[in-house]
Amino acid sequence: MAGKTTLELTDETFESEVLKSDQPVLVDFWAEWCGPCRMLAPTIEQVAGSFAGRAKVGKIDTDSHRLAASRYGIAALPTVLIFKGGQVVDKIVGLRPKGDYESALNRALGQA
Repeated sequence: MAGKTTLELTDETFESEVLKSDQPVLVDFWAEWCGPCRMLAPTIEQVAGSFAGRAKVGKIDTDSHRLAASRYGIAALPTVLIFKGGQVVDKIVGLRPKGDYESALNRALGQA
């Protein structure tokens, strides 16, 4: 695989990369200490590869970037939010199969 395909998001880049994106964006809210988050990371990377050019896929470390996590009421990790047009259109909490994330992005792309 040619490098990482996921965006490393921060509180500073969240608005420009996610809220102002003209493509749907999957955002993985995670933390270094979270075991399920680390287990989910390769799945998120695969989803990013599958949707390259059609949707953005990013991760935000909730320990380093608390603003976005608190703004969206992230209480459990991992939590994945799907954004479209600056709005949350889907939410997946916990470790789930890759197909769940792909289905959510397909719905956001209007290909349900």
